[in-house]
Amino acid sequence: MPVAKGKTLEAAFEELDETIAALEDPDVTLDESLKLYQQGIKLLKFCNDSIDKVEKKIIELKTEDEENDI
Repeated sequence: MPVAKGKTLEAAFEELDETIAALEDPDVTLDESLKLYQQGIKLLKFCNDSIDKVEKKIIELKTEDEENDI
């Protein structure tokens, strides 16, 4: 299942929590576990990419602010 483009970081974290909880269920089959694991990896990548974008934007804004103060 691909991660939706319009998903917020908060929604992705919530979905990741649900995926982890599902993986911890002892009744989940091996096949289901593999699908959940793959979904979790995609969500984790989405979260990391989103956080990286925010960090880059903060650095840009900070640099712009410092340049304007000169």
